[in-house]
Amino acid sequence: MLTITPIRIREHYTLISSMMEGLHNNEHSLFSKTASWQSIEADYMQHVISTQDECDGTCLMAYMAEKPAGFIFGYVEEADESRIEDYTGNTLYVSDGYVVPEFRRQGIYRQLNDVMEKTYIAKGIRRLVRYTLSNNLRMQQFLSSQKYEPVRLVYEKWLTPDGQGTYDLF
Repeated sequence: MLTITPIRIREHYTLISSMMEGLHNNEHSLFSKTASWQSIEADYMQHVISTQDECDGTCLMAYMAEKPAGFIFGYVEEADESRIEDYTGNTLYVSDGYVVPEFRRQGIYRQLNDVMEKTYIAKGIRRLVRYTLSNNLRMQQFLSSQKYEPVRLVYEKWLTPDGQGTYDLF
């Protein structure tokens, strides 16, 4: 039986860090320029703890028969003067999510996402934002199935240390 519970990242640091490492390793398999988890863990974990504390963040943990199966994390980005869209309210930014391999293909991520969305819709949020890698087709398919639409593409150019050449990113 699946149970979804809100947790405080600070109080479950080791568990969330372990799952973040799994997420990070998956992203590295899709994008070779992803830094090693060990080199960013402390800063990134402090970032998610801070945004949970300061930006109305929510971390939902899914348990299957009391075993941690996956999580999703998102937080509120407040509207500011840099917005160019018609929508002027706050935005939910879902920044991280992961399901442990043994629990995949059981709809756990979909259920986590549903609870996350309902939580923030009840708070009046009407714009939800997600990012995924351009070659993460499974996530793109999932997001499309949930009525997300691609709005912007981010183009990146990575220069060599001397600034004279570029790196192949994929």
